[in-house]
Amino acid sequence: MDTTQTPLTLLRLWTVEEYHRMAKVGILQPDEPVELIAGQIIRQMSPQGTPHATAIRLTRRLLDNRLREQGLVQTQLPIQLSNYSEPEPDLAVVMPDELRYLDHHPTPSEIYLIIEVADTTLKRDCELKANHYAEAKIADYWVIDLSNRQLHVFRKPTDQGYQSHVIMADNHTISPFQFPDCLFNVSEMLPPGIPEFVEG
Repeated sequence: MDTTQTPLTLLRLWTVEEYHRMAKVGILQPDEPVELIAGQIIRQMSPQGTPHATAIRLTRRLLDNRLREQGLVQTQLPIQLSNYSEPEPDLAVVMPDELRYLDHHPTPSEIYLIIEVADTTLKRDCELKANHYAEAKIADYWVIDLSNRQLHVFRKPTDQGYQSHVIMADNHTISPFQFPDCLFNVSEMLPPGIPEFVEG
C-alpha cells in the first residue's frame, strides 16, 4: 500500500495593501483589467464590447434618475469588501456623498446594491462573484445577462452563498431591495437588438 501523501497546495493570498503596492511600483499597470477578489488577482479575459458598455450607461442613467439623492451610483470603481478583496463591479449603489469616500472605498455597510453586466462572464459572475458578495453580506446583487436578456437577482446572503436567486425576464419589473418604491422594467437596463454572441 502506497502511504505517500501529496502535499497540500496552498494559495498565497494578496492583501489590499499589497495589491495597491503592486500598482504603485508598476507590477500592475494602471489600465490593466484586474480585480482583487478573495486574495486572488483576477484578470478580465475579454475586452469590453459595446453592448456591455451600453448596458452600463443605461443602468447608470436609470438609477441616477430614479434614486436621485438617495444613493450614489458609481461605475467600475473599487469597493473594499475585506482586507483581501477590492473588486470593481460594473455598477454599485452606495451611501450618498462623494466626499464620504475621500479616505476609503465603500465597504459592505455602505453598499446598497452591486450590479455586474455579463455575457461571456455569466458563470463567473453568478458563481464566484455571487459567493464572494454573499460572504461579504451584500444584501442585493444583480447580474444583467445580455445574451439571454435576463436579470439574475441574488438576495439573502449567507456564508454559504445567497439563499435567494431569482431569474427575471426582460418584461418583469424590479426594484432595489433598499428602495422598494423605485420600480423599473428589466428591459430598461438592456440595449435593444443584442446579437446571439457579444463580447464583454
